Amino acid sequence: MGAVRINSYSIVASDDDIVRMSRLHNSSPGSSLSPTHHRFKPKPNGVTAPAVGHPGPRNRFVKKNGQCNVVFTNMEDKPRRYLADIFTTCVDVRWRCLLLIFTVTSLVSWLLFGLLFWCLALAHGDTNPPQELLRLKRWQPCILHVHSFVGAFLFSVETQTTIGYGYRCVTDECPAAVAAVVAQCILGCVLDTLMVGTIMAKMVRPKKRAQTLLFSHHAVVALRDGKLCLMWRLGNMRKSHIVEAHVRAQLLRPYTTSEGEYLPLQQVDLDVGYDEGLDRLFLVAPQVVVHEISEKSPLYHMSQDDVARGDFEIVIILEGMVEATAMTAQARSSYLPHEILWGHHFAPMLYERNGHYLVDYARFNETYKVSDMPSHSAKELSLLAAGRRAKSPPSSSVHPCGSSSAHATLGLSPSVFCYENEVALGVQEEERKALDDINEEMQSFLGCSVKQNGGLLCVLDMDNQEEANRLQKAIPPVPVIHRRNSAL
Repeated sequence: MGAVRINSYSIVASDDDIVRMSRLHNSSPGSSLSPTHHRFKPKPNGVTAPAVGHPGPRNRFVKKNGQCNVVFTNMEDKPRRYLADIFTTCVDVRWRCLLLIFTVTSLVSWLLFGLLFWCLALAHGDTNPPQELLRLKRWQPCILHVHSFVGAFLFSVETQTTIGYGYRCVTDECPAAVAAVVAQCILGCVLDTLMVGTIMAKMVRPKKRAQTLLFSHHAVVALRDGKLCLMWRLGNMRKSHIVEAHVRAQLLRPYTTSEGEYLPLQQVDLDVGYDEGLDRLFLVAPQVVVHEISEKSPLYHMSQDDVARGDFEIVIILEGMVEATAMTAQARSSYLPHEILWGHHFAPMLYERNGHYLVDYARFNETYKVSDMPSHSAKELSLLAAGRRAKSPPSSSVHPCGSSSAHATLGLSPSVFCYENEVALGVQEEERKALDDINEEMQSFLGCSVKQNGGLLCVLDMDNQEEANRLQKAIPPVPVIHRRNSAL
């Protein structure tokens, strides 16, 4: 598994946190914060558990729909900085705000150029032309058929939108009006381009694609392949794929450093198989993402009760490229301690039917309880497993004594002097002690040679059959203990 990465920056602090940090000078570096002044009591592993009398759990940092519950305040030069990146600002705002911005911008530009055209018409004398020039038909206005501000405003709208009714138009008598028409045409093209580009970018942005990427309502903790794991389910409602989909997980928790610094929101990575490539998903059908609670996991010391009472948030981030637009999409969700089910598994929802695979999304959030699920932490389970391995005796290797040739020479029956010395795991201590005493007694009188037929053959070191028979009567019968299947 990959190394756990930790981001120890203090991101957000509530009013209680400000009071808490202001009183840190009263405690020595590395000491635990008093529950009287602080909401959470640090544990040895850095994870904080709620102290007695705390106001309640923190608000969710990332909402279930993926929105971040963060509000920025006291930002210097915010309007200027947002206007410097006007395109991104327009893409990020809501639709109603975007439409309002473009409506107001168009109206303002029409009014400004309409006022400019009306001023040019007044300066040229279009509203009160000389009567002598009219009789001689030598009078030509600056803008035809513009006798009021409303007429100038309509001419501005026709110019910027290129409607061109053909009734009002500028003449060569007023070069300033010609220049104003050119400037308005250029400004109108810029505004139209900005509006069309912003609307297109807002429509095709992959943020909406995240609405069809699903996260299970609950995460579960259960054993998988003998290891305690945290699991959650991901799904894709569309048939179009998420290319290069990969998942990340982070645990957010309050933390107190050894120097006494309080971090309201520490970010710790949860390993979901970065080194093995298990974080890469082929998200055609719903997948269950697994975080193995190993020694490097921040959940390693947490039991079922610790998880239920814990103060943390697990944020899940799914990223990938949208197949239709090749743009990177990101979907987010989070789980609080009460949304983590201990001893549960996700119900199966993929079936093979009529030559194809059927995905039943009605069971996407369904779980079932696992019987005989321990409530211990991963550390306690590993210690229990190590203790069982230490208590169980190793498999006794067969020490065959005697050879088939010596046995055939004496003509002795194997049942007289032979017994099994491989003891099962459940043999009683008294029986093992009796076997050890018999072994010591027999080894003082008997000689041994190797035999490979699975037993311990002990043969008398005698020259004839008569001495062997006489010694056989003096030796008490030897109990034979058979191996149990569990000892194999």
